[in-house]
Amino acid sequence: MFFIASKVLGFFTEPSNVIAFIGLIGLGLWSLRGSRIGARLMALSILLLAICGLSPLGDALLLPLAERFPQWQGGARAPDGIIVLGGSISPENSTLRGTAELNASSERLTIVGELARRFPNTRIVFSGGNNNLIENGLSEADVAGRLFESFGVARERIVLEKRSRTTAENASDTRDLVQPKPGEVWLLVTSAYHMPRSIGVFRKLGFAVEAYPVDWRTRGWVDAAIPFSRISEGLTRADTAIHEWIGLVAYRLSGRIDECLPGPRGAK
Repeated sequence: MFFIASKVLGFFTEPSNVIAFIGLIGLGLWSLRGSRIGARLMALSILLLAICGLSPLGDALLLPLAERFPQWQGGARAPDGIIVLGGSISPENSTLRGTAELNASSERLTIVGELARRFPNTRIVFSGGNNNLIENGLSEADVAGRLFESFGVARERIVLEKRSRTTAENASDTRDLVQPKPGEVWLLVTSAYHMPRSIGVFRKLGFAVEAYPVDWRTRGWVDAAIPFSRISEGLTRADTAIHEWIGLVAYRLSGRIDECLPGPRGAK
């Protein structure tokens, strides 16, 4: 139920969808009645389109999330395992094309080759099923496993978790699968903006992981003052940021995380 609710809520709260709904409602009212309200709603949708698409609003919303955890600097010992969260593969397209079809979060996967060479005895865990609400065939893990082998990672080092559809399920299903032991060091690889919610879920379950953020999307805080040159790019950034902020609120209210904005231990 939580999975379905998150999908439906996500669809109706993304800025690009909201802007379209406002414009369509305005057009309908204006066409049927010639009402001022309809005209004002259409004008509002155009204004919101310009603000969300051209202003740096999307980056300003994304940066507090993406900059929450610094780049991993390494520890005193090699990690016992590396967990890579799903969300970077299109299972359906991969099936039809016969190759790994990746999206804007592909850095979650491409970093694995480097990490596998750097830590040759470390287990590589990929966590991700199929989160398509309508179709549900091949899992992301199936595609990721083949991709990791093409990087030269030995099959016996790869652990695939194929059932999870949400971040909460990523954490619980991975914990149950690998059964981490006290004192082990585990890295968690996911997009930088997604790291606070991910770390929060793992902490809630008592699974201690170290953040290894990738897929930053921005150069840093300087981008909070730089407008976008394409409306589509700004809208995409705003959609991503709002989706993640709503996810944080939903996870906090549902008790899946214990902090409003999880960060490094000791951070305010």
